[in-house]
Amino acid sequence: MMLFVSLPEKADAQFAIAEVIKAAIKKVVKAIDLKVQRLQNQTIWLQNAQKAIENQLSKLKLDEISGWSQKQKDLYEKYYKELQAVKSLIRYYQRIRDVTETQTTLVSQYNHAWGLLRQDQHFSSTELEHMQGVYSGILKESVKNLDEIMLLISSFKTQMSDEKRLELIDAAAKRMDTNCSDLKRFNTENFTLSLHRAKDENELLTLKNYYGIH
Repeated sequence: MMLFVSLPEKADAQFAIAEVIKAAIKKVVKAIDLKVQRLQNQTIWLQNAQKAIENQLSKLKLDEISGWSQKQKDLYEKYYKELQAVKSLIRYYQRIRDVTETQTTLVSQYNHAWGLLRQDQHFSSTELEHMQGVYSGILKESVKNLDEIMLLISSFKTQMSDEKRLELIDAAAKRMDTNCSDLKRFNTENFTLSLHRAKDENELLTLKNYYGIH
């Protein structure tokens, strides 16, 4: 699933695009959760098999077990390799799930904050326009990072190792964490500015309740 999105300039359209992104991300998270669950079940089975093998190998060397055919030896060697592969895949999919959940959080927090700020009479149209520009920049950057991750996991024709692919995903994920931190900080700055413009204690209390600040 690719999420290449060009965010419009208008606030209402921006809000709608954010909802579309949020819905798409939820589908990605659900699909990844199912994949991880299947991989985890397979891992448990392989781990149990590994324990049974290790219990036997702790007593005897594999090449000294009489009566074992080469086919049986190859089978258990295959189990070891599968176990390592499944563990790698679980780490891989869990990282992707974390990334999509971060993006969902970012979009949700943006929707909430912008919905409040644009109704706040303490801000001029010029200030709201500036806020809209900053939010648009953060959202565009986060979508760019998410697109990069989705490209990495969907374009398996690209020749690279799992470790290298995971390294690139981690790098993009860190940039998305920065996007989320930037948005949270900008939200706080705007909320705080509104509070500073309160005319009296009653208005200050009303604003704190409005923004959920305690």
